[in-house]
Order: sequence, then structure tokens, then C-alpha cells
Amino acid sequence: MRDAAFLTFVKLLPKKSLSRAVGSATRLGGLEGAHQAAIRIFAEQYGVAVDEAELPLEAYPTFGDFFTRKLKPGLRPIFEGDDVPVSPVDAAVSHAGIAQQGRLIQAKGRDYSLASLLGDPEEGRRFSGGAYVTLYLSPRDYHRFHAPLPGKVLGWRYVPGHLWPVNRPSVRGVPELFAVNERVIIALDMPVGRVAMVAVGATCVGRIRLSFDDLVTNTGRPPSRVRYDLPRPVRKGEELGMFEMGSTIILVFEPGRVELDERLVPDAPVRLGEVIGRAIAAP
Repeated sequence: MRDAAFLTFVKLLPKKSLSRAVGSATRLGGLEGAHQAAIRIFAEQYGVAVDEAELPLEAYPTFGDFFTRKLKPGLRPIFEGDDVPVSPVDAAVSHAGIAQQGRLIQAKGRDYSLASLLGDPEEGRRFSGGAYVTLYLSPRDYHRFHAPLPGKVLGWRYVPGHLWPVNRPSVRGVPELFAVNERVIIALDMPVGRVAMVAVGATCVGRIRLSFDDLVTNTGRPPSRVRYDLPRPVRKGEELGMFEMGSTIILVFEPGRVELDERLVPDAPVRLGEVIGRAIAAP
């Protein structure tokens, strides 16, 4: 009943306009005192590890600058190896497994299709039967996302959509949540084959911003797709983008290419640079 009441309330909210308003407020200049107060309240409320931030709290002029803060250099060592994918984020595992018949598990009793998530039936077929992991970034987490392996960025697709929250009640209650929310799909060519990284927006996620291109979401921009004539090289652990408020990253691998680490069970914490699987040797 509590989940149902929450979802009924959220359904009535103007989620897109609310998210844009919240995002704008977090970046509004000239209100340093208010931003500093909000930063300190937020950090205390959510237990943010402020000692890991690149700068002291008072050095962030806006709440948005603090939320998209970088970490101190060297704080997240990236496990080496071109055949060892690592977590692209600090997060908690929502689900991990194999996309059997092109379906991914969202929550107990709920699944959704790869084709819908990726916005492309052909891409859905490419990854059907492959390993996937869904990673939830809570408000306290570091909110930049990075490359799980070395390789090349082939392009990206922006799919406008809803902005449902991605917390537990929504994941349990909203059908095909990750496939209906606003999202950016990054196409990667890596030593384990093609990899799709999906950054999913949510209520009060002011923006998803790419680090290697000028895409900024939740601005009224129409759907778009970019394929690079010259793919852009990327190092393992290199920053690919950021959430301006928290959300979810979904990694999908081609079938028969990656075996996921057995520690990737629901609610398990992972940190940027930690091993999440290994390449499967060719027969």
C-alpha cells in the first residue's frame, strides 16, 4: 500500500518541469550562502563521504557543482587488464544476469526488453543472451560515470522519455521503467566486443551530460542519434559523463563475451574501478 500511494503521488507530479526547475535551482548563481547551507544539510542527511571530494565543501559555488564533484585523484584505482571489465560508477547492484530471449530483469516479477531499452530492435538482437548489470546511484554517491574497459566510442543515442524516480517503489511498480524513462545509450567497441552503456534519467535528475560530446538532456531536445565516422578512443576508467542528480547505469555485453562476478547480487555495493566480471575465452 505504501508503494502504491507513493506511485500515485509521483504520477500526479509534473515530473519533467519539476526536474528542470530543480536542476536550474541547483545551478543558480549569486546565492552562495543558500547553496552552502543546502550542501551541508544534504551531505549530513545522506551521509556523503565529503572527505573523498576533490575540493573542500566551501569551494563549491553551487549545489550542482558539489553534486557533480570529482573525487580526489587516485582515490578509485582502476583494476588493470583489457579483459577485465570494471564498474563504471560508485553504486549498488540492482540486478545482474543474462538477457535471456532479449529480456532484462527489472524487479521480482517484472522484466523489460533490450530492444525497448536500446531504442533499436537490431541492437536488441545483437545483445540478446548477453550479460548485463544494472547499477543504482543513490543521492550520496559520486555521480560521474566512466569506461569499464579501454576501447572506442562509436556513437550515442538520446531517447527522451518519462522521468519516473528509480528508487525501489518505482522499480517494483512501474512497468518497463528503464525503457520508458529518458536515457542516453553509449555504443562502445571494446576488447570483449560491443558494449552498450545506458545512462537512465529520473525525477529531479536535472541533466545527463556527456564528457566527450555536447549532449545535455532534459532541455527539450528532440531524440537524436550520432555515429562517429572516426570512433573516439577511450581509456579504461576515463570519464564518459555525469548525472546532475542521481540515477542508474545499465551495462550490456554481447552474448558469450563476459562472465559476471558472482558478487553482483542485488544491493551489493560496488565502486568505480572494481572488477565486475571477466572475458570468456574463445572456444
